[in-house]
Amino acid sequence: MRAPPAPLTRDRLLLLTQRMKASRVVVVGDIMLDRYLIGETERLSPEAPVPVVSVRERHAALGGAANVAANVAALGARCLLVGAVGDDVDGASIRQELAVARLEDRFVMTVAGRPTTSKTRIIARSQQIVRIDDEVETLLDGPDLERLVRIARDALADADALLLEDYNKGALPPALIAVVMEIARRRGIPIVVDPKFRQFFEYAGATVFKPNRRELESALGAAVDLQNGNALPEVLARLKVDNLLVTLGAEGMVLVMKDGSTTHIPSIARDIYDVSGAGDTVTAWMGSALAAGASVREAAQLANYAAGVEVGKTGVATVSPEEVLAVHEERYDQIGRLRRGGLI
Repeated sequence: MRAPPAPLTRDRLLLLTQRMKASRVVVVGDIMLDRYLIGETERLSPEAPVPVVSVRERHAALGGAANVAANVAALGARCLLVGAVGDDVDGASIRQELAVARLEDRFVMTVAGRPTTSKTRIIARSQQIVRIDDEVETLLDGPDLERLVRIARDALADADALLLEDYNKGALPPALIAVVMEIARRRGIPIVVDPKFRQFFEYAGATVFKPNRRELESALGAAVDLQNGNALPEVLARLKVDNLLVTLGAEGMVLVMKDGSTTHIPSIARDIYDVSGAGDTVTAWMGSALAAGASVREAAQLANYAAGVEVGKTGVATVSPEEVLAVHEERYDQIGRLRRGGLI
């Protein structure tokens, strides 16, 4: 396995983040609403042995593909979000949150009779007490699927990158995956995929395929030795993708490239408060960097920096280019001191 790549120079990072602002990124996938009810608990319910939470604060945030889109928009890029919501209160809330994030909703279609996917987290004493999921996981089909395919075609007309965010909530049927990936390949734009279990092998030809370790091992039905550089190219070949990026949480990520090289990129996170949304941040930065002309290695470095910033925040959050630049300069200074001291 190769050593971690040398840090990008400051000038290169500035150039890439500037180019990101001129890029057009399309995100297709499962749109979700994250709700948070935050309060205090001091007693058990007389009705059942469960805590009573007195709610003091409540807020909503974009989740799933919508959170990826919000992260892309936070970079200054133009982002088009393609997906579906229900004709309900949560669907209206998502459209409101998209407006706050300065994201268009004209490629987000409303599906009658299908609830908007939402996850409500009840939190007390800084701990999640319970999560309530309201969702239908059946794949879109019939007229709804046909309409979504037409919408996706329109959105991809001038795209510089395609990001596919699959949470197994039904918005990415195989027919839609095949159409959008064919358009992207024909146009020669990068394709970044964040997969889940159900359609893990539907993404042949992706530029970067980004599962976490649990998703990868579950789909393959076996443990994967990420320290064995010789075994990982076989996994790449089985998936039929160009590059494999496996996220490892606090351990960083492993990048397996189509030339057979394998690189471990350690996490730069100093404080980990909340890992929710970190994968979405990696997808957004990876795709946006590739759209800006970064190499796959450069894009992985930027995505790793961004993830390190995101996990230091509470809840699902976006990461700005300025935050990544600050982390990069701190890292660069660290390496410089070690070199001057003869330690590396």
